[in-house]
Amino acid sequence: MTAIALTIAGSDSGGGAGIQADLKTFAALGVYGACAVTAVTAQNTEGVRAIHDVPPEIVAAQIDAVFADLAVGAVKIGMLSRRATIEVVADALARHAARNVVLDPVMAASTGARLLAEDAVEALLDLLVPRAWIVTPNLPEAARLAGGMPARSEPEMEAQARAILARGARNVLIKGGHGTGAESVDLLVAPDRVLRLAAPRIATTRTHGSGCTFSSALAAGLAQGRELDAAARAAKDYVTAAIVAADRLQVGRGGGPLHHFHTQERAERSAPESAQAEQACGAGPARPDPEATRRNT
Repeated sequence: MTAIALTIAGSDSGGGAGIQADLKTFAALGVYGACAVTAVTAQNTEGVRAIHDVPPEIVAAQIDAVFADLAVGAVKIGMLSRRATIEVVADALARHAARNVVLDPVMAASTGARLLAEDAVEALLDLLVPRAWIVTPNLPEAARLAGGMPARSEPEMEAQARAILARGARNVLIKGGHGTGAESVDLLVAPDRVLRLAAPRIATTRTHGSGCTFSSALAAGLAQGRELDAAARAAKDYVTAAIVAADRLQVGRGGGPLHHFHTQERAERSAPESAQAEQACGAGPARPDPEATRRNT
């Protein structure tokens, strides 16, 4: 059966984050992607120029249309922008008994532009956090949801994750990309356990859309039937590799996007090499020699 994931998020005209990053991630990981657009942004790698919110009733209609026809295995939620959108999304999730909801509480673009109204934060906590299977804030977002300053250590990250659990979330994964040190450490905190996910910190400015990509990769794994810990590990590995490969993309003059299709690029590069190796080694069945056949009969 085809694994299907729905992303409910804003559109990034530059293609590096939002709906565009989500759908690229789903496709790269072998998941069919559906979408409900919550906002249209005019942005590129240098910044956000304008935002147009999609009317809440149209957001709800998109979600209803997808659930009416497709077997949605996971839902990723990104940019919601304002309280009215949060309310209709929460109602739709309840109406359709949505499962495997990955809530990425997007509050600002990587360039600093605000993407969530200040008066919408409490609505996010009250209406969507309790409906999420997992919430995936970065360090500044976790601090805003938990109250306080961004965590500077793993114990502080865990404490903020537990504060978000207390608001009704089933699981919280705090991403450490905004931190410092040789490792980029994410903590997945559940009521009964803590899973540490670490990777070398990569010196690059090409991280536009990394948060969107991580939450989408996590949703893709859940849609495919993976357990939460396994899906989180796979998402961490995918995003890390996409950041490593990002410098091979020459996109924009600002902070560029990840390389979502790095695995396909590697496969395409290796295919000609494999073909050449087969030819050099004489691989494959030999073609019959008509003259030899005639001589032997």
